[in-house]
Amino acid sequence: MILVIRINPRLHTPMYFFLSHLSFVDFCYSSIVTPKLLENLIVEDRSISFTGCILQFFLACVFVVTETFVLAVMAYDRFVAVCNPLLYTVVMSPKLCSSLVGASYSWGLTCSLTLTYFLLKLYFRGNNIINNFVCEHAAIVALSCSDPFINQQIIFFSATFNEISSLAIILTSYVFIFITIIKMRSPGGRGKTFSTCASHLTAISIFHGTILFLYCAPTTKGSWLMIRVASVFYTVVIPMLNPLIYSLRNKDVKETVRKLVQSKLCHIQ
Repeated sequence: MILVIRINPRLHTPMYFFLSHLSFVDFCYSSIVTPKLLENLIVEDRSISFTGCILQFFLACVFVVTETFVLAVMAYDRFVAVCNPLLYTVVMSPKLCSSLVGASYSWGLTCSLTLTYFLLKLYFRGNNIINNFVCEHAAIVALSCSDPFINQQIIFFSATFNEISSLAIILTSYVFIFITIIKMRSPGGRGKTFSTCASHLTAISIFHGTILFLYCAPTTKGSWLMIRVASVFYTVVIPMLNPLIYSLRNKDVKETVRKLVQSKLCHIQ
């Protein structure tokens, strides 16, 4: 997706600027987790050092929180495009777009540093078995000999705040979008406008549904299997689905991909 957006000048717009960062974030946190997962499927030694485990959690947390707010920023972008189309290029200036993306990365880093700091204050003893394929927060806390209450409360309130604030932006944006669509007199215009938001809504539903289940629901002994399934979903499956979701419904993206494939085939021949 990043390559396609770079190649096609028609895709040099705020929407695709945000989409390129969404693709970058997906690539990063998937790359943090997937190689170790694949290694564990092949080798007998499935160990990971304490430092490696904490680092994996820290980096994954940075990019997951960043994606949460990049999706919210993309909803605001769609709101401006649909509700104020004549002012779109003025409102969504390059400076504002860069600031919104920068704020998303900064907040992801802040949340990750906070959660990692409190994890490092826990006491761990001896060799431990992580009840997950990834160094996820609940799995790390479960191994500690310290009282996990503070860490459990911090992750709960952090995840809840991130979800509520990002979803508030998303829902508010789409309420105004739907009101604008309903007021349109042309059925064709309604369909075209809604289709520009359909891919984003699909990505939001999958991502936030998984995060809400994983972090905002109480953890019980019987829920560890579902936590592992959800972890696989948002670290491996979602990053693979997002490029398909955005490309299959977009003519410009499909056309650019087709030209890329044809040029490669001609080069090979």
